[in-house]
Amino acid sequence: MSSSDPRPAVDDRSPEHPKTYEVRTYGCQMNVHDSERLSGLLEGAGYVRAPEGSDGDADVVVFNTCAVRENADNKLYGNLGHLAPKKAQRPGMQIAVGGCLAQKDRDTIVKKAPWVDVVFGTHNIGKLPVLLERARVQEDAQVEIAESLEAFPSTLPTRRESAYAAWVSISVGCNNTCTFCIVPALRGKEKDRRTGDILAEIEALVGEGVSEITLLGQNVNAYGSDIGDREAFSKLLRACGGIEGLERVRFTSPHPRDFTDDVIAAMAETPNVMPQLHMPLQSGSDTVLKAMRRSYRQERFLNIIEKVREAMPHAAITTDIIVGFPGETEEDFEQTMHVVREARFAQAFTFQYSKRPGTPAATMENQIPKEVVQARYERLVALQEEISWEENKKQIGRTVDLMVAEGEGRKNGATHRLSGRAPDNRLVHFTKPDAEVRPGDVVTVEITYAAPHHLLAEGDVLNVRRTRAGDAWEKRNQEEQDKKQGVLLGLPKIGVPEPLPAVTGGCAVE
Repeated sequence: MSSSDPRPAVDDRSPEHPKTYEVRTYGCQMNVHDSERLSGLLEGAGYVRAPEGSDGDADVVVFNTCAVRENADNKLYGNLGHLAPKKAQRPGMQIAVGGCLAQKDRDTIVKKAPWVDVVFGTHNIGKLPVLLERARVQEDAQVEIAESLEAFPSTLPTRRESAYAAWVSISVGCNNTCTFCIVPALRGKEKDRRTGDILAEIEALVGEGVSEITLLGQNVNAYGSDIGDREAFSKLLRACGGIEGLERVRFTSPHPRDFTDDVIAAMAETPNVMPQLHMPLQSGSDTVLKAMRRSYRQERFLNIIEKVREAMPHAAITTDIIVGFPGETEEDFEQTMHVVREARFAQAFTFQYSKRPGTPAATMENQIPKEVVQARYERLVALQEEISWEENKKQIGRTVDLMVAEGEGRKNGATHRLSGRAPDNRLVHFTKPDAEVRPGDVVTVEITYAAPHHLLAEGDVLNVRRTRAGDAWEKRNQEEQDKKQGVLLGLPKIGVPEPLPAVTGGCAVE
Protein backbone atom coordinates (compact mmCIF):
# COMPACT_ATOMS: atom_id res chain seq x y z
CA MET A 1 0.00 0.00 0.00
CA SER A 2 1.62 3.31 -1.06
CA SER A 3 1.89 6.33 1.20
CA SER A 4 -0.43 8.18 -1.14
CA ASP A 5 -3.18 5.54 -0.93
CA PRO A 6 -6.41 7.50 -0.31
CA ARG A 7 -8.21 4.62 1.41
CA PRO A 8 -9.25 5.25 5.05
CA ALA A 9 -7.13 3.89 7.84
CA VAL A 10 -9.79 1.39 8.88
CA ASP A 11 -11.99 -0.87 6.83
CA ASP A 12 -13.68 -3.08 9.41
CA ARG A 13 -15.71 -0.54 11.31
CA SER A 14 -19.46 -0.05 11.15
CA PRO A 15 -21.77 2.85 12.06
CA GLU A 16 -22.95 0.86 15.08
CA HIS A 17 -19.44 0.08 16.31
CA PRO A 18 -16.99 2.73 15.07
CA LYS A 19 -13.39 2.45 16.12
CA THR A 20 -12.29 4.88 18.80
CA TYR A 21 -9.16 6.97 19.27
CA GLU A 22 -7.37 8.80 22.07
CA VAL A 23 -4.65 11.44 21.63
CA ARG A 24 -2.36 12.19 24.58
CA THR A 25 -0.49 15.48 24.26
CA TYR A 26 2.70 16.54 26.00
CA GLY A 27 4.61 19.79 25.70
CA CYS A 28 4.00 23.16 24.15
CA GLN A 29 1.16 24.95 22.39
CA MET A 30 2.52 23.77 19.06
CA ASN A 31 1.95 20.17 20.17
CA VAL A 32 -1.55 21.02 21.37
CA HIS A 33 -2.34 22.45 17.95
CA ASP A 34 -0.76 19.45 16.20
CA SER A 35 -2.97 17.17 18.28
CA GLU A 36 -6.04 18.98 16.98
CA ARG A 37 -4.80 18.08 13.51
CA LEU A 38 -4.22 14.45 14.48
CA SER A 39 -7.76 14.25 15.88
CA GLY A 40 -9.15 15.76 12.69
CA LEU A 41 -7.23 13.27 10.55
CA LEU A 42 -8.47 10.30 12.57
CA GLU A 43 -12.08 11.47 12.53
CA GLY A 44 -11.78 11.98 8.78
CA ALA A 45 -10.63 8.34 8.58
CA GLY A 46 -13.76 7.16 10.39
CA TYR A 47 -12.63 6.98 14.02
CA VAL A 48 -14.61 8.59 16.85
CA ARG A 49 -13.20 10.08 19.98
CA ALA A 50 -13.02 7.75 22.98
CA PRO A 51 -14.89 8.67 26.17
CA GLU A 52 -13.15 11.09 28.51
CA GLY A 53 -10.99 9.15 30.95
CA SER A 54 -10.85 6.02 28.83
CA ASP A 55 -7.20 5.56 29.92
CA GLY A 56 -5.94 3.58 26.96
CA ASP A 57 -9.11 1.65 26.21
CA ALA A 58 -9.38 3.14 22.71
CA ASP A 59 -8.72 1.24 19.49
CA VAL A 60 -5.94 3.70 18.62
CA VAL A 61 -3.87 5.56 21.21
CA VAL A 62 -1.60 8.32 19.90
CA PHE A 63 1.19 9.90 21.95
CA ASN A 64 2.14 13.38 20.72
CA THR A 65 5.45 13.80 22.52
CA CYS A 66 7.81 16.54 23.67
CA ALA A 67 11.60 16.23 23.75
CA VAL A 68 12.14 19.34 25.85
CA ARG A 69 10.52 18.22 29.09
CA GLU A 70 12.71 16.66 31.75
CA ASN A 71 12.68 12.84 31.64
CA ALA A 72 10.34 12.97 28.64
CA ASP A 73 11.61 9.64 27.35
CA ASN A 74 11.20 7.86 30.69
CA LYS A 75 7.64 9.13 30.97
CA LEU A 76 6.83 7.97 27.46
CA TYR A 77 8.19 4.46 27.97
CA GLY A 78 6.41 4.24 31.30
CA ASN A 79 3.10 5.07 29.61
CA LEU A 80 3.82 2.68 26.75
CA GLY A 81 4.58 -0.06 29.27
CA HIS A 82 1.25 0.58 30.95
CA LEU A 83 -0.51 -0.01 27.63
CA ALA A 84 1.39 -3.19 26.67
CA PRO A 85 -0.85 -5.64 28.61
CA LYS A 86 -3.98 -3.84 27.42
CA LYS A 87 -2.89 -4.23 23.84
CA ALA A 88 -2.10 -7.91 24.37
CA GLN A 89 -5.65 -8.46 25.57
CA ARG A 90 -7.27 -6.35 22.85
CA PRO A 91 -6.82 -7.68 19.29
CA GLY A 92 -6.55 -4.90 16.72
CA MET A 93 -5.53 -2.17 19.14
CA GLN A 94 -2.83 0.15 17.74
CA ILE A 95 -0.37 2.53 19.39
CA ALA A 96 1.31 5.45 17.60
CA VAL A 97 4.06 7.79 18.81
CA GLY A 98 4.63 11.17 17.18
CA GLY A 99 6.01 14.59 18.00
CA CYS A 100 9.45 15.86 18.94
CA LEU A 101 10.63 12.80 20.86
CA ALA A 102 9.66 10.58 17.94
CA GLN A 103 11.58 12.87 15.59
CA LYS A 104 14.64 12.61 17.86
CA ASP A 105 14.63 8.94 18.88
CA ARG A 106 13.19 7.34 15.74
CA ASP A 107 14.02 3.61 15.70
CA THR A 108 14.84 3.61 19.42
CA ILE A 109 11.15 3.74 20.30
CA VAL A 110 10.30 0.52 18.47
CA LYS A 111 13.37 -1.21 19.91
CA LYS A 112 12.41 -0.30 23.48
CA ALA A 113 8.68 -0.78 22.96
CA PRO A 114 8.19 -3.31 20.12
CA TRP A 115 4.42 -3.29 20.65
CA VAL A 116 4.27 0.24 19.15
CA ASP A 117 2.70 0.16 15.66
CA VAL A 118 3.61 3.58 14.24
CA VAL A 119 6.32 6.18 14.81
CA PHE A 120 5.99 9.47 12.91
CA GLY A 121 7.77 12.82 13.15
CA THR A 122 6.89 16.47 13.47
CA HIS A 123 6.98 17.04 9.71
CA ASN A 124 4.62 14.29 8.55
CA ILE A 125 1.68 14.18 10.94
CA GLY A 126 -0.61 14.02 7.91
CA LYS A 127 0.58 10.45 7.24
CA LEU A 128 -0.82 8.99 10.47
CA PRO A 129 -3.98 7.33 9.03
CA VAL A 130 -2.01 5.75 6.16
CA LEU A 131 0.72 4.52 8.52
CA LEU A 132 -1.86 2.94 10.83
CA GLU A 133 -3.45 1.11 7.90
CA ARG A 134 -0.06 -0.02 6.60
CA ALA A 135 0.91 -1.33 10.03
CA ARG A 136 -2.38 -3.22 10.27
CA VAL A 137 -2.06 -4.81 6.82
CA GLN A 138 1.66 -5.64 7.05
CA GLU A 139 1.50 -6.56 10.75
CA ASP A 140 4.77 -4.72 11.26
CA ALA A 141 5.77 -1.44 12.90
CA GLN A 142 5.92 1.55 10.57
CA VAL A 143 8.56 4.23 11.23
CA GLU A 144 8.40 7.27 8.97
CA ILE A 145 10.29 10.43 9.89
CA ALA A 146 10.34 13.22 7.32
CA GLU A 147 13.37 15.51 7.46
CA SER A 148 11.49 18.58 6.30
CA LEU A 149 7.93 19.84 6.30
CA GLU A 150 5.77 18.08 3.73
CA ALA A 151 2.73 20.35 4.00
CA PHE A 152 1.92 23.24 6.31
CA PRO A 153 -0.07 21.69 9.19
CA SER A 154 -2.95 24.14 8.78
CA THR A 155 -3.87 22.49 5.48
CA LEU A 156 -4.85 19.32 7.39
CA PRO A 157 -8.28 18.52 8.86
CA THR A 158 -8.76 19.76 12.41
CA ARG A 159 -10.85 18.75 15.36
CA ARG A 160 -10.52 21.88 17.48
CA GLU A 161 -10.85 21.63 21.24
CA SER A 162 -12.82 24.86 21.54
CA ALA A 163 -15.86 26.15 19.69
CA TYR A 164 -15.09 29.79 20.51
CA ALA A 165 -11.29 30.14 20.72
CA ALA A 166 -8.65 28.76 18.38
CA TRP A 167 -4.93 28.47 17.71
CA VAL A 168 -3.83 29.73 14.30
CA SER A 169 -0.34 28.69 13.28
CA ILE A 170 1.57 31.36 11.33
CA SER A 171 4.98 29.65 11.15
CA VAL A 172 6.77 26.45 12.05
CA GLY A 173 10.39 25.84 12.97
CA CYS A 174 12.98 28.15 14.50
CA ASN A 175 16.21 29.79 13.29
CA ASN A 176 17.66 30.36 16.75
CA THR A 177 20.46 28.26 18.26
CA CYS A 178 19.82 28.52 22.01
CA THR A 179 22.24 26.15 23.73
CA PHE A 180 19.58 24.69 26.05
CA CYS A 181 17.00 23.93 23.34
CA ILE A 182 16.77 21.01 20.93
CA VAL A 183 13.56 22.11 19.22
CA PRO A 184 15.13 23.73 16.11
CA ALA A 185 16.83 20.42 15.33
CA LEU A 186 13.48 18.64 15.58
CA ARG A 187 11.13 21.11 13.91
CA GLY A 188 13.57 22.54 11.39
CA LYS A 189 14.26 26.03 10.12
CA GLU A 190 11.54 28.63 10.31
CA LYS A 191 8.97 28.45 7.54
CA ASP A 192 6.38 31.18 7.32
CA ARG A 193 2.85 30.74 6.14
CA ARG A 194 1.38 33.09 3.54
CA THR A 195 -0.42 36.03 5.14
CA GLY A 196 -3.43 35.54 2.91
CA ASP A 197 -3.77 31.92 4.04
CA ILE A 198 -3.56 32.96 7.70
CA LEU A 199 -6.24 35.63 7.33
CA ALA A 200 -8.45 33.28 5.32
CA GLU A 201 -8.30 30.70 8.11
CA ILE A 202 -9.11 33.32 10.73
CA GLU A 203 -12.07 34.60 8.72
CA ALA A 204 -13.35 31.05 8.30
CA LEU A 205 -13.03 30.42 12.03
CA VAL A 206 -14.89 33.64 12.85
CA GLY A 207 -17.59 32.54 10.42
CA GLU A 208 -17.95 29.36 12.50
CA GLY A 209 -18.36 31.37 15.72
CA VAL A 210 -14.80 31.68 17.01
CA SER A 211 -14.23 35.08 18.63
CA GLU A 212 -10.69 34.67 20.03
CA ILE A 213 -7.62 33.50 18.16
CA THR A 214 -4.03 33.00 19.30
CA LEU A 215 -1.36 33.38 16.63
CA LEU A 216 1.14 30.61 17.14
CA GLY A 217 4.77 30.19 16.15
CA GLN A 218 7.98 28.82 17.58
CA ASN A 219 9.26 32.41 17.40
CA VAL A 220 6.08 34.19 16.48
CA ASN A 221 7.35 37.74 16.00
CA ALA A 222 10.10 36.61 13.64
CA TYR A 223 7.28 36.06 11.17
CA GLY A 224 8.33 37.59 7.87
CA SER A 225 11.98 36.54 7.93
CA ASP A 226 11.15 33.71 5.55
CA ILE A 227 9.41 36.10 3.15
CA GLY A 228 11.78 39.05 3.56
CA ASP A 229 9.51 41.51 5.39
CA ARG A 230 10.65 42.59 8.86
CA GLU A 231 7.33 44.31 9.55
CA ALA A 232 5.18 41.38 8.44
CA PHE A 233 4.11 40.49 11.98
CA SER A 234 2.92 43.98 12.89
CA LYS A 235 1.08 44.16 9.56
CA LEU A 236 -0.57 40.82 10.37
CA LEU A 237 -1.72 42.11 13.75
CA ARG A 238 -3.23 45.20 12.14
CA ALA A 239 -4.92 43.06 9.49
CA CYS A 240 -6.53 41.00 12.26
CA GLY A 241 -8.02 44.25 13.52
CA GLY A 242 -10.04 44.54 10.34
CA ILE A 243 -11.78 41.16 10.66
CA GLU A 244 -15.37 41.77 11.71
CA GLY A 245 -16.49 39.55 14.58
CA LEU A 246 -12.96 38.81 15.81
CA GLU A 247 -12.99 40.15 19.36
CA ARG A 248 -9.67 39.02 20.81
CA VAL A 249 -6.25 38.43 19.28
CA ARG A 250 -3.31 37.03 21.24
CA PHE A 251 0.05 35.59 20.20
CA THR A 252 2.72 33.38 21.67
CA SER A 253 5.60 33.54 22.03
CA PRO A 254 7.82 36.36 20.85
CA HIS A 255 11.60 36.57 21.09
CA PRO A 256 13.15 39.77 22.52
CA ARG A 257 15.60 39.91 19.61
CA ASP A 258 12.80 40.38 17.09
CA PHE A 259 10.44 42.48 19.19
CA THR A 260 10.38 45.80 17.37
CA ASP A 261 8.69 49.14 17.93
CA ASP A 262 6.24 48.58 15.06
CA VAL A 263 4.88 45.51 16.89
CA ILE A 264 4.34 47.53 20.06
CA ALA A 265 2.54 50.21 18.07
CA ALA A 266 0.36 47.61 16.33
CA MET A 267 -0.58 46.08 19.67
CA ALA A 268 -1.49 49.45 21.18
CA GLU A 269 -3.38 50.73 18.14
CA THR A 270 -5.35 47.60 17.17
CA PRO A 271 -8.40 47.36 19.47
CA ASN A 272 -8.84 43.59 19.33
CA VAL A 273 -5.17 42.81 20.06
CA MET A 274 -5.18 42.12 23.77
CA PRO A 275 -2.94 43.96 26.29
CA GLN A 276 -1.03 40.81 27.15
CA LEU A 277 2.53 39.79 26.35
CA HIS A 278 4.52 36.66 27.10
CA MET A 279 8.19 37.61 26.75
CA PRO A 280 10.73 34.88 27.66
CA LEU A 281 13.61 36.28 29.72
CA GLN A 282 15.42 33.00 30.56
CA SER A 283 18.11 34.88 32.54
CA GLY A 284 18.81 38.42 33.67
CA SER A 285 22.58 37.97 33.46
CA ASP A 286 24.34 39.14 30.32
CA THR A 287 27.01 36.50 30.88
CA VAL A 288 24.47 33.70 31.08
CA LEU A 289 22.46 35.07 28.15
CA LYS A 290 25.62 34.96 26.06
CA ALA A 291 26.27 31.36 27.11
CA MET A 292 22.67 30.56 26.21
CA ARG A 293 23.13 32.20 22.79
CA ARG A 294 20.24 34.51 23.50
CA SER A 295 20.83 37.47 21.23
CA TYR A 296 19.75 40.24 23.63
CA ARG A 297 20.97 41.54 26.96
CA GLN A 298 19.35 42.77 30.17
CA GLU A 299 19.18 46.40 29.06
CA ARG A 300 17.48 45.49 25.79
CA PHE A 301 14.92 43.32 27.58
CA LEU A 302 14.00 45.95 30.16
CA ASN A 303 13.79 48.58 27.43
CA ILE A 304 11.15 46.48 25.65
CA ILE A 305 9.16 46.12 28.86
CA GLU A 306 9.31 49.87 29.43
CA LYS A 307 8.09 50.65 25.90
CA VAL A 308 5.24 48.16 26.17
CA ARG A 309 4.10 49.71 29.45
CA GLU A 310 4.31 53.22 28.01
CA ALA A 311 2.08 52.18 25.11
CA MET A 312 -0.23 49.91 27.16
CA PRO A 313 -0.15 50.84 30.87
CA HIS A 314 -2.43 47.98 31.89
CA ALA A 315 -0.68 45.27 29.91
CA ALA A 316 0.02 42.03 31.78
CA ILE A 317 3.50 40.73 30.99
CA THR A 318 4.56 37.15 31.71
CA THR A 319 7.85 35.36 31.17
CA ASP A 320 9.96 32.18 31.28
CA ILE A 321 13.06 31.91 33.50
CA ILE A 322 15.66 29.15 33.82
CA VAL A 323 17.50 28.88 37.13
CA GLY A 324 20.90 27.20 37.45
CA PHE A 325 22.15 27.27 33.86
CA PRO A 326 25.74 25.91 33.68
CA GLY A 327 28.20 28.45 35.02
CA GLU A 328 25.54 30.64 36.67
CA THR A 329 27.12 32.40 39.66
CA GLU A 330 25.36 33.95 42.61
CA GLU A 331 25.95 37.34 40.99
CA ASP A 332 24.38 36.10 37.76
CA PHE A 333 21.35 34.88 39.67
CA GLU A 334 21.01 38.21 41.45
CA GLN A 335 20.85 39.88 38.04
CA THR A 336 17.84 37.70 37.24
CA MET A 337 16.23 38.72 40.53
CA HIS A 338 16.92 42.36 39.61
CA VAL A 339 15.11 42.04 36.29
CA VAL A 340 12.16 40.35 37.99
CA ARG A 341 11.91 43.26 40.44
CA GLU A 342 12.17 45.83 37.66
CA ALA A 343 9.85 44.13 35.16
CA ARG A 344 7.17 43.20 37.69
CA PHE A 345 5.82 40.29 35.72
CA ALA A 346 2.20 39.31 36.24
CA GLN A 347 3.41 35.72 36.26
CA ALA A 348 6.63 33.83 35.57
CA PHE A 349 7.08 30.23 34.50
CA THR A 350 10.24 29.27 36.35
CA PHE A 351 12.32 26.15 35.76
CA GLN A 352 15.33 24.50 37.24
CA TYR A 353 17.91 23.81 34.54
CA SER A 354 18.42 20.16 33.75
CA LYS A 355 20.43 18.58 30.99
CA ARG A 356 18.68 17.88 27.70
CA PRO A 357 20.52 15.29 25.58
CA GLY A 358 21.60 16.69 22.25
CA THR A 359 21.95 20.28 23.41
CA PRO A 360 25.30 22.12 23.73
CA ALA A 361 24.48 23.10 27.31
CA ALA A 362 24.33 19.44 28.37
CA THR A 363 28.11 19.11 27.90
CA MET A 364 29.12 22.48 29.33
CA GLU A 365 31.45 22.67 32.30
CA ASN A 366 30.43 24.09 35.67
CA GLN A 367 27.09 22.32 35.97
CA ILE A 368 25.43 23.73 39.09
CA PRO A 369 24.81 21.37 42.03
CA LYS A 370 21.18 20.41 42.48
CA GLU A 371 20.93 21.83 45.99
CA VAL A 372 22.20 25.23 44.81
CA VAL A 373 19.72 25.29 41.93
CA GLN A 374 16.88 24.33 44.28
CA ALA A 375 17.71 27.09 46.76
CA ARG A 376 17.88 29.73 44.03
CA TYR A 377 14.68 28.45 42.48
CA GLU A 378 12.82 28.77 45.78
CA ARG A 379 14.05 32.35 46.24
CA LEU A 380 12.93 33.28 42.74
CA VAL A 381 9.51 31.68 43.16
CA ALA A 382 8.97 33.48 46.46
CA LEU A 383 9.86 36.84 44.92
CA GLN A 384 7.65 36.34 41.90
CA GLU A 385 4.76 35.12 44.05
CA GLU A 386 4.98 38.35 46.04
CA ILE A 387 5.07 40.48 42.89
CA SER A 388 2.20 38.56 41.25
CA TRP A 389 0.04 39.13 44.31
CA GLU A 390 0.91 42.84 44.45
CA GLU A 391 0.16 43.29 40.77
CA ASN A 392 -3.13 41.43 41.10
CA LYS A 393 -4.16 43.60 44.05
CA LYS A 394 -3.92 46.59 41.72
CA GLN A 395 -6.83 45.11 39.78
CA ILE A 396 -9.25 45.40 42.72
CA GLY A 397 -12.00 47.89 41.89
CA ARG A 398 -11.50 47.64 38.13
CA THR A 399 -14.43 46.82 35.88
CA VAL A 400 -13.47 44.27 33.22
CA ASP A 401 -15.07 42.28 30.45
CA LEU A 402 -14.52 38.54 30.75
CA MET A 403 -14.83 35.93 28.05
CA VAL A 404 -16.52 33.06 29.86
CA ALA A 405 -14.46 29.87 29.82
CA GLU A 406 -15.10 26.25 30.63
CA GLY A 407 -12.92 24.08 32.84
CA GLU A 408 -10.92 26.97 34.31
CA GLY A 409 -12.32 26.82 37.84
CA ARG A 410 -11.96 23.51 39.68
CA LYS A 411 -14.06 24.68 42.64
CA ASN A 412 -16.79 26.45 40.68
CA GLY A 413 -19.38 23.76 41.35
CA ALA A 414 -19.01 24.16 45.09
CA THR A 415 -18.68 27.97 45.07
CA HIS A 416 -21.47 28.60 42.52
CA ARG A 417 -19.08 30.59 40.38
CA LEU A 418 -18.08 30.68 36.75
CA SER A 419 -14.69 31.65 35.31
CA GLY A 420 -13.42 33.81 32.51
CA ARG A 421 -10.39 35.56 31.11
CA ALA A 422 -9.92 39.31 31.22
CA PRO A 423 -8.46 41.10 28.19
CA ASP A 424 -5.02 40.91 29.83
CA ASN A 425 -5.57 37.14 30.22
CA ARG A 426 -5.89 37.18 34.00
CA LEU A 427 -8.16 34.43 35.30
CA VAL A 428 -11.24 35.73 37.12
CA HIS A 429 -13.80 33.64 39.02
CA PHE A 430 -17.15 35.44 39.24
CA THR A 431 -20.54 34.92 40.90
CA LYS A 432 -22.86 32.93 38.68
CA PRO A 433 -25.63 35.28 37.49
CA ASP A 434 -29.32 34.42 37.22
CA ALA A 435 -29.19 34.85 33.45
CA GLU A 436 -27.87 31.96 31.38
CA VAL A 437 -24.20 32.35 30.58
CA ARG A 438 -22.37 30.10 28.14
CA PRO A 439 -18.68 29.65 27.42
CA GLY A 440 -17.82 32.22 24.74
CA ASP A 441 -20.28 34.81 26.09
CA VAL A 442 -18.94 38.03 27.62
CA VAL A 443 -19.75 39.32 31.11
CA THR A 444 -18.85 42.59 32.79
CA VAL A 445 -17.76 42.37 36.44
CA GLU A 446 -15.96 44.37 39.12
CA ILE A 447 -12.87 42.82 40.69
CA THR A 448 -13.24 42.52 44.48
CA TYR A 449 -10.41 40.23 45.63
CA ALA A 450 -6.94 39.23 44.47
CA ALA A 451 -4.85 36.12 44.98
CA PRO A 452 -1.42 35.54 43.40
CA HIS A 453 -2.80 33.47 40.53
CA HIS A 454 -6.43 34.51 40.15
CA LEU A 455 -8.96 37.26 40.85
CA LEU A 456 -12.49 37.18 42.25
CA ALA A 457 -15.57 39.22 41.30
CA GLU A 458 -17.89 38.47 44.21
CA GLY A 459 -20.61 41.03 43.43
CA ASP A 460 -23.40 40.83 40.92
CA VAL A 461 -22.50 40.52 37.27
CA LEU A 462 -22.96 43.98 35.76
CA ASN A 463 -23.80 42.85 32.24
CA VAL A 464 -24.17 39.66 30.20
CA ARG A 465 -23.62 39.78 26.45
CA ARG A 466 -24.65 36.71 24.51
CA THR A 467 -22.33 36.19 21.58
CA ARG A 468 -22.01 34.20 18.37
CA ALA A 469 -19.19 32.40 20.12
CA GLY A 470 -21.59 31.32 22.84
CA ASP A 471 -24.03 30.18 20.15
CA ALA A 472 -21.24 28.12 18.59
CA TRP A 473 -20.42 26.51 21.92
CA GLU A 474 -24.09 25.71 22.54
CA LYS A 475 -24.48 24.16 19.08
CA ARG A 476 -21.35 22.06 19.46
CA ASN A 477 -22.31 21.01 22.96
CA GLN A 478 -25.69 19.82 21.72
CA GLU A 479 -24.08 17.92 18.84
CA GLU A 480 -21.72 16.18 21.26
CA GLN A 481 -24.64 15.27 23.53
CA ASP A 482 -26.51 13.82 20.56
CA LYS A 483 -23.40 11.86 19.56
CA LYS A 484 -22.99 10.61 23.12
CA GLN A 485 -26.54 9.27 23.14
CA GLY A 486 -26.11 7.76 19.68
CA VAL A 487 -22.78 5.92 20.11
CA LEU A 488 -22.29 6.02 23.88
CA LEU A 489 -19.28 8.33 23.77
CA GLY A 490 -18.25 10.73 26.49
CA LEU A 491 -18.31 14.50 25.99
CA PRO A 492 -14.83 15.74 25.09
CA LYS A 493 -13.32 18.57 27.05
CA ILE A 494 -14.18 21.89 25.50
CA GLY A 495 -12.53 25.18 26.43
CA VAL A 496 -10.19 27.93 25.37
CA PRO A 497 -6.64 26.85 24.60
CA GLU A 498 -4.47 27.04 27.70
CA PRO A 499 -2.94 30.50 27.35
CA LEU A 500 0.45 29.66 28.81
CA PRO A 501 1.01 26.02 29.55
CA ALA A 502 3.93 25.26 31.78
CA VAL A 503 6.93 25.70 29.57
CA THR A 504 10.28 24.07 29.87
CA GLY A 505 13.53 25.61 29.04
CA GLY A 506 13.63 27.03 25.88
CA CYS A 507 12.31 28.30 22.85
CA ALA A 508 9.47 30.67 22.48
CA VAL A 509 6.57 28.27 22.77
CA GLU A 510 8.30 25.47 24.57
